[in-house]
Amino acid sequence: MLPVSWNNLRIPGVLQRLSWSYLVVASLDLTVARGHLDVLTTDSWWSPGLDVLLYWPAWVCVLLLEALWLFLTFLLPVPGCPTGYLGPGGIGDMGRYSDCTGGAAAFIDRWLLGENHIYQTPSSRVIYATHVPYDPEGVLGSINSILMAFLGLQAGKIILHYRELPRSIISRFLIWGLFLGAISALLTKCSTDEGFIPVNKNLWSLSYVTTLACFAFVLLVLLYYTVDVKRWWSGAPFCYPGMNSILVYVGHEVFEEYFPFRWKMANSQSHTEHLTQNLVATSCWVLISYVLYKKKIFWKI
Repeated sequence: MLPVSWNNLRIPGVLQRLSWSYLVVASLDLTVARGHLDVLTTDSWWSPGLDVLLYWPAWVCVLLLEALWLFLTFLLPVPGCPTGYLGPGGIGDMGRYSDCTGGAAAFIDRWLLGENHIYQTPSSRVIYATHVPYDPEGVLGSINSILMAFLGLQAGKIILHYRELPRSIISRFLIWGLFLGAISALLTKCSTDEGFIPVNKNLWSLSYVTTLACFAFVLLVLLYYTVDVKRWWSGAPFCYPGMNSILVYVGHEVFEEYFPFRWKMANSQSHTEHLTQNLVATSCWVLISYVLYKKKIFWKI
């Protein structure tokens, strides 16, 4: 492990991205939501869209940010690379764009942050033998993480404004899920990498956000119905890590190389052994979070 130095300190990161996304979305909501939080359904013609129309200025801001992401991703000239390139670089595309990993996203990070202050060993290095640094939590992708956080806020608005109407909540969750799923199908052409914007977690592409949000809204339907409406399930054991998410995250980062969270595998190429190792590690952290819950220990920032 290299010693920490200002000369090679990584500026982006998972928690940095989360904090930035929450800051932007919370600031928008504090600015726009005043006076609207206690408004329930009315007899007005626009009542079915209450949870969206009351906050239209925030939606305009988020859509403008998304337009900025599209513009920079597909129209920003990147030296030595085709405009709008979304490929892995390295040996991908027959090695024609070996220095283009991350496209515009990587170019912006190198320009704003400097090459020494972004992630040096991206996952693309393993498969595509890339040699240029690329940060999956970079500046450009943070725009789409703001969209993701804003869609989560939208789910909360639905619960808030229709809290006395479970059917309305469920129907809106389903509508949002279908709407976002349709956008994903359009952007990806229902293919792995042949669409206009393929699903790419490292880039936090628009289709990745819409696909993830689609499944999240559908999952919310199941959870809301079983936990809140019918009360068939309390949410355990998954609620325990959620109550100590920062502690679990930091603990995972600190102890991920230690047993029982990781061990030397007999076959490092085995998907089954990787899956087993990850399931054991996750189960251990769920158990730890349950013990902390029973002892009323909660770590907050």
